Amino acid sequence: MRAEGDSSPGRDERLAEAVGLRERGEHERARSLLVRLAGEHPGDAEVAYQTAWAHDVLGLEAEAVPFYERSLAGPGLSPEDRRGALLGLGSTYRVLGRYAEAVETLRRGVEEFPQDGALRAFLAMALHNAGGHGEAMRLLLGLLAATSDDEGVRRYRRAIEFYAADLDATV
Repeated sequence: MRAEGDSSPGRDERLAEAVGLRERGEHERARSLLVRLAGEHPGDAEVAYQTAWAHDVLGLEAEAVPFYERSLAGPGLSPEDRRGALLGLGSTYRVLGRYAEAVETLRRGVEEFPQDGALRAFLAMALHNAGGHGEAMRLLLGLLAATSDDEGVRRYRRAIEFYAADLDATV
């Protein structure tokens, strides 16, 4: 989505070109184009998100953070892009050792997109890093019970869900 009041010619075409470059593995060229575009359109959430992604894919996590934060600061992202930005920012915070921010961001993602298993999995990783091992295990066991196609997991689904709720339960 274009930021309100943005009518500059070529923005959409240049954004599509940059995304295409990234998708074809031309990550550095995509990043260069997106950095220029983000400088021209600082309030454009979609451009900020794509710029963050271009940095992330190159392992430039610290440089990706301000673009992710900018993309989430206001309206302008589609629900799918918002989900991706929350996951990307939360994961990036975790990689950078910013565990409290990772947990906060990923919790927000899970609240907004409760059916998204990837957000729950990344939240579990961040919780583990932040010392929340019990909650991380509950999330992962719940996700496993809800999504696994494994016959054994399906057979013991109710037991897994029971213990996910209280890992210390005994008979």
